[in-house]
Amino acid sequence: MEWGSESAAVRRHRVGGERRDGPAAAPPPEREAGAQEPLVDGCGGGGGRTRKRNLGGSSGASSDAGTGLSEARAALGLALYLLALRTLVQLSLQQLVLRGAAGHHGEFDALQARDYLEHITSIGPRTTGSPENEILTVHYLLEQIKLIEVQSNRLHKISVDVQRPTGSFSIDFLGGFTSYYDNITNVVVKLEPRDGAQHAVLANCHFDSVANSPGASDDAVSCSVMLEVLRVLSTSSEALHHAVIFLFNGAEENVLQASHGFITQHPWASLIRAFINLEAAGVGGKELVFQTGPENPWLVQAYVSAAKHPFASVVAQEVFQSGIIPSDTDFRIYRDFGNIPGIDLAFIENGYIYHTKYDTADRILTDSIQRAGDNILAVLKHLATSDMLAAASKYRHGNMVFFDVLGLFVIAYPSRIGSIINYMVVMGVILYLGKKLLQPKHKTGNYKKDFLCGLGITLISWFTSLVTVLIIAVFISLIGQSLSWYNHFYVSVCLYGTATVAKIIFIHTLAKRFYYMNVSDQYLGEVFFDISLFVHCCFLVTLTYQGLCSAFISAVWVAFPLLTKLCVHKDFKQHGAQGKFIAFYLLGMFIPYLYALYLIWAVFEMFTPILGRSGSEIPPDVVLASILAGCTMILSSYFINFIYLAKSTKKTMLTLTLVCAITFLLVCSGTFFPYSSNPANPKPKRVFLQHMTRTFHDLEGNAVKRDSGIWINGFDYTGMSHITPHIPEINDSIRAHCEENAPLCGFPWYLPVHFLIRKNWYLPAPEVSPRNPAHFRLISKEQTPWDSIKLTFEATGPSHMSFYVRAHKGSSLSQWSLGNGTPVTSKGGDYFVFYSHGLQASAWQFWIEVQVSEEHPEGMVTVAIAAHYLSGEDKRSPQLDALKERFPDWTFPSAWVCTYDLFVF
Repeated sequence: MEWGSESAAVRRHRVGGERRDGPAAAPPPEREAGAQEPLVDGCGGGGGRTRKRNLGGSSGASSDAGTGLSEARAALGLALYLLALRTLVQLSLQQLVLRGAAGHHGEFDALQARDYLEHITSIGPRTTGSPENEILTVHYLLEQIKLIEVQSNRLHKISVDVQRPTGSFSIDFLGGFTSYYDNITNVVVKLEPRDGAQHAVLANCHFDSVANSPGASDDAVSCSVMLEVLRVLSTSSEALHHAVIFLFNGAEENVLQASHGFITQHPWASLIRAFINLEAAGVGGKELVFQTGPENPWLVQAYVSAAKHPFASVVAQEVFQSGIIPSDTDFRIYRDFGNIPGIDLAFIENGYIYHTKYDTADRILTDSIQRAGDNILAVLKHLATSDMLAAASKYRHGNMVFFDVLGLFVIAYPSRIGSIINYMVVMGVILYLGKKLLQPKHKTGNYKKDFLCGLGITLISWFTSLVTVLIIAVFISLIGQSLSWYNHFYVSVCLYGTATVAKIIFIHTLAKRFYYMNVSDQYLGEVFFDISLFVHCCFLVTLTYQGLCSAFISAVWVAFPLLTKLCVHKDFKQHGAQGKFIAFYLLGMFIPYLYALYLIWAVFEMFTPILGRSGSEIPPDVVLASILAGCTMILSSYFINFIYLAKSTKKTMLTLTLVCAITFLLVCSGTFFPYSSNPANPKPKRVFLQHMTRTFHDLEGNAVKRDSGIWINGFDYTGMSHITPHIPEINDSIRAHCEENAPLCGFPWYLPVHFLIRKNWYLPAPEVSPRNPAHFRLISKEQTPWDSIKLTFEATGPSHMSFYVRAHKGSSLSQWSLGNGTPVTSKGGDYFVFYSHGLQASAWQFWIEVQVSEEHPEGMVTVAIAAHYLSGEDKRSPQLDALKERFPDWTFPSAWVCTYDLFVF
């Protein structure tokens, strides 16, 4: 008989009879159906139902009961299966390069690149405007480029330019703000054929670093890789068709200023048809291609064809471009201001020490440098000899689906092909499920009702498990034990992962016992497999309809399980959930589960460190618990049917509950300290200390308030709770209070992250007196012909300053001399301008126009300027140094001096 054309109850009895008496003993289906006792209608009633105890126990039900899976074997088997897959993923991630000869002529030499890296990082922190950045690093780069030029092949020509651009732009990063830069530094090298070239590909890195960090991974290692790639290409005897421009930019950490100066002002920028940007969100490991395009699928194909050790994912691209990661790269500048397509790469491992003092050269493996160099060299060489580069605009159509397979190779295809594949997979599911759902009731029993009831139970199990872990996470946050997993990641798995699994099993066990107590285990296993298939198919349709290339994941999670089901169905129908069925079932699930674990690793590798620097307003345990619950639901989806096939789930639930309860008690007792000062693997708490003096002026220019203190910001949710035992004076009695009438609460924010960090502390301290004090004055105030007031200001001071504006009631900013001329508000309605300069910058002059609709006795606008001393002797004070020394070794206190002056006009 064709599969699916007889009732589940008939199939169940027949299978039981075959097991007991052999095939010849199987009674006709009509008699079995007639011998069945009346069925109970409702959620628990269905065509697959028979009484477990009937007719003296002679029916197939009794034999079927004995065919259930052993609970211990099923749980252990699934655990070992997932562990084996996780081991494969780990092995793949540790294999950074394929072993081979390195350093030979024409090949990238990681040891030479490491030598560049060690020299750059030995200079120390390299903030824009400091001698370390503007003089020492630039001198070293030019010196090495000169040596490379001397060794270069006569086929090539090398040109070098040191650019000092000045400019301004607005960006919607961090809620929106405007950036102004003056006399910052770019070192630009053009390698081209001896006869010149009309087109070029750009390679970009930045040699500046954040304050107080040597910046080895972010981004000195990328500049070292680029120097070595320049050396290899310049000594090659293979002629290039196009130019390769190497941009060593000196102001990326100033929110992408140097790349803007290059792409909008440098004469070579007009040659560029594509770019590769080298960045970091972690230290070492594999460099991930996490952005491409926009559009220009040929660029992805170039990477696929050329990269020796590919590591790329369109999933990372769509996650990053969604904005949920509070970060950005020069990729945005080249895309938005240069209209140039490109590839964005970044190291993502070990983000715990990103932007800290621990970001040193010795923590970056030579193999990481080698793989990055091999890839960048190969891709640049491919692009520099490609016919497509010259006519790149002709190939600007559509997006690409792309993903690597365990770092071995990349699969890439146009998104329109992906949509066709996805909908073909959906059609397969429609045919498979439609055959069951649409057949007459007398043939399939109440399959439709059982399916819908089971779908409801599955959704309830997922919802209640999510609610459960969120309740636990909120409780953990309220008692002050957030981030217990930050230094011990598997604590989160033992707490939130086990809670999710236990709740899912619990709900389905209740359903099995009270709603499906008279239903065939095989029938239920089949129904719940179909439900999981249906849910993933719904995800596939939704993601494809939204135009997301990440829909390929759902396609994998539908196609392979469906094929597996069709292959093992006959054996399952005849023999039940025996060893052969289990083996083939798990084998069929190998690809979707392996790739899922591969992606899940990347998710936690990126997000776990980020949650330790995501501010005081977002409870990290709630975020991590939600992500873990979601991942667990996905991984459990095709294993839910094993709950119905197993004889019992008591021991599994008891074990999971016990693990969760013990972990919960240990977390509540503070056993797991969030941070670590382990030299081999530090995971520090980040704290910003700003020793500041504030002066508030009234409308007449008189100083009405002046105070000084050390302003303290913790960059994670725990605030100062772990610091107070070590430094008792930093406690909640000195919490900083918002100045309601001042923009951004009257504090000297370096960047507009005030909405992420609302909890800060203010410890009174003596006034600061920098040797290079900031000066701010109103140059002119004039009425314009269009009835607005134009205020022109002049400011001088250190290399980094922040300017804030708040329009009073009845006033608004209509124009200014910054960005594109249209004022851009930050989150909260105030205006934020980030200013920086290199060496020997002139006074900063700018104007704003205020439109006044009604007179206000307290003025039109309040403006403030903060001066940040991030380098040199001015960045230090005796009180700041003394306080910094008292912080425990598991913290990373980044400290500097600043002044804040507020005026009303």
